[in-house]
Amino acid sequence: MKLPFAQIDAFADRPFTGNPAAVMPLEEWLDDAVLQAIAAENNLAETAFIIEDESDEADYELRWFTPAVEVALCGHATLASGHHVLAQDPSRDLVRFRTRKAGVLEVARHGDGYLMALPGYAPEPKPMPKVLAGLGLGRAVETLWHPNGYGLVVLESAEQVLALEPDFRALAAVGDVLNIVTAPGKDTDVMSRVFAPAAGIDEDPVTGSAHSVLTPYWAGRLGRACFTAHQSSRRGGYVDCELDGGRVILGGKCVTVIEGEFSI
Repeated sequence: MKLPFAQIDAFADRPFTGNPAAVMPLEEWLDDAVLQAIAAENNLAETAFIIEDESDEADYELRWFTPAVEVALCGHATLASGHHVLAQDPSRDLVRFRTRKAGVLEVARHGDGYLMALPGYAPEPKPMPKVLAGLGLGRAVETLWHPNGYGLVVLESAEQVLALEPDFRALAAVGDVLNIVTAPGKDTDVMSRVFAPAAGIDEDPVTGSAHSVLTPYWAGRLGRACFTAHQSSRRGGYVDCELDGGRVILGGKCVTVIEGEFSI
């Protein structure tokens, strides 16, 4: 069986930056074990699978897999999926994806990039001593939690975030948590790093779903709905953030770097 395959750098304006995702359109859903094996073979932070949606809710169904697990929400692979669909049809300006746990998500053209609508996940204060220990921190300005599995650690400065050398085994032992560490930015309003070793991703390059948590937090702290963000991984990526009621609107660009076929 030959399956279409594209590898797309999301939140990137040139190759080798942003977060790579595989996008694989299917005619029908394959067995979950096969989807997971394909994602493990791709060995990217996320592989997105899409099929045409037979309902009236959306244009496509969308699922995301890391090399280890299926996830409930992935922003960068949604952006990449939107880019893949819209790049093939220049007359189209919007694509809607129906997901299993995150509702209907939208990607729309915006200049030479895209705007993506995700659910907003406002975190609440919660002690997280095991996460702090795994990050090698004795204390933080604030630690917060969202029950969808997002931990947010706020530090005083970008330098502190950049200096982190986490114990990934200790973080993985905490469980399947997306660990987000953030501080005021340097060339942007906000900066962050994101770690998810229990999901098979020690450090994620640019994480759309993390900004579903960062946006409500920083919009409240900054006192404005719109701001700029940088995820400061080795590849790095820029995200425009806006809080729109219960939604988060993220802006970014994509670059397709590989197109071909996957054989099984």
